[in-house]
Amino acid sequence: MTRIICGVDISSASLEARIGPEGACGSFPNHAEGIRALASFCQTHQVQLVAMEATGGYEQQAFAQLSQQGLAVAILNPRAVRQFAQSMGSLEKTDRIDAGMIAWYAEVKKSPPACVAPESQQHLRALVTRLRQLTDLRTAQLNQQRLVTDRAVQASFQELLAVLARQIRELEQDIAALLDQDPLWRELNQAFGTIKGVADRTVARLMAEMPEIGALSNKTVSKLAGVAPLANDSGKHQGKRAVRGGRATVREILFIVASVVGRHEPDFIAFQQRLRAAGKPPKVVRIALAHKLLVRLNAKAREVRQRLPDRMAQPAAGEAY
Repeated sequence: MTRIICGVDISSASLEARIGPEGACGSFPNHAEGIRALASFCQTHQVQLVAMEATGGYEQQAFAQLSQQGLAVAILNPRAVRQFAQSMGSLEKTDRIDAGMIAWYAEVKKSPPACVAPESQQHLRALVTRLRQLTDLRTAQLNQQRLVTDRAVQASFQELLAVLARQIRELEQDIAALLDQDPLWRELNQAFGTIKGVADRTVARLMAEMPEIGALSNKTVSKLAGVAPLANDSGKHQGKRAVRGGRATVREILFIVASVVGRHEPDFIAFQQRLRAAGKPPKVVRIALAHKLLVRLNAKAREVRQRLPDRMAQPAAGEAY
């Protein structure tokens, strides 16, 4: 039986909704009152699934509020939806057309609803995101400071850097306390720490950005992170494997940590040497090390989850962006 799906095209200011590819339409402002109106629109049309694209955060309020209203919500990969539209011969692009295409894509792909993350998970993600922002800002300020000799400007840099250092310390303490309060995160922190080069920040970033780790197969979790080589074969032709998509924030931390682990863990060192001896390009070596690290972390997380069976259940994996 075909589900009644409402596609929602999201912008910072508006929510354009459409029932199925060519059904009833509605336009709502992207704020709490507008989302309540969207929920009523969906309930009136007996919608079984609301489908929306990941739009860099503009979808988060609608996702949370619609879920609280008891509506199932799927978060889709915008690139996949656009490619689907092109493959179906739809070259026109308006908000209303896009909303219908989102609904059609979710119907064809049988997109599953996403689960609302627990409050602790949302809090961890917010803290980790803010820590990353402040760390990047501090790096930018330090780079700019090196180009300045004026004493007054140097004093301005030092004042701002002191504030950033204080806030970074406070965030690190808050994250450490949050990890210690949760049995799963505490165990994962200890398990991941047995790998030389993996620090507390790695655990926090992974649990914030990839809570599914340990609950999925190595192949699936590698695709989610975007470090799984994808086949490119046709007939007798065997093309080069390449990585594509995935969660950029997870991939970023894996690259950084894998480069450190590759200098300390014996099997990583040997693996790296074999690849270089085989003439593999530096980029290939870098990706292979990140993939190997993620598989190792996933195995350790799986062992931890087996000791804590009540924490095996996790939200269904989202699409790899």
